[in-house]
Amino acid sequence: MTFVKKFYVSDTHLGHERMLSMQPRPFSTIEEHDEYIIESWNSVVGDQDIVYHIGDFAFGLSRDADRIRGIFGRLRGRKHLIIGNHDTDKKGALHPTLASLDWEARPEHALRAKDSGHDLWLSHYAPRSWPSQHYGAIHFYGHSHGKLPGVGRSRDVGVDMPDVFFQPRQFSELTVGMDLE
Repeated sequence: MTFVKKFYVSDTHLGHERMLSMQPRPFSTIEEHDEYIIESWNSVVGDQDIVYHIGDFAFGLSRDADRIRGIFGRLRGRKHLIIGNHDTDKKGALHPTLASLDWEARPEHALRAKDSGHDLWLSHYAPRSWPSQHYGAIHFYGHSHGKLPGVGRSRDVGVDMPDVFFQPRQFSELTVGMDLE
């Protein structure tokens, strides 16, 4: 019997060439970057597994729509999108390219979920407080690219975090060292 696993990741910035120098990311080209993410993703995620992508999925959404659709189709799992700042059009609505993808559920700006008996709050941004925080809820966020440390039970799950390193991770991996009692 195969069990469904849940994974979390953010800030893949597929197709975003400037990310190679802004962060920096250890790749020579954006094509190498994107292929590494696809291979790393598919090495841990099965077809029926659930992946929560916590924002900034891709860049060049209008210019490279076909390429982004192709990459999305190559990524395993049942994908959920928590909308990030690069996932919208100029008016703040979900970009049509991302809206056209086969997400498991409608993309949301934030989402409550459960994993391993724990309540989770998933949002691209890192507020200092979140729903049910005082009742033990854990917060996974992105956006800050490792520059904003988590507080209490919150943490950055971006691909550029050393323990994430461009691969979706499971709850148990992301909460190592976190007081869950």
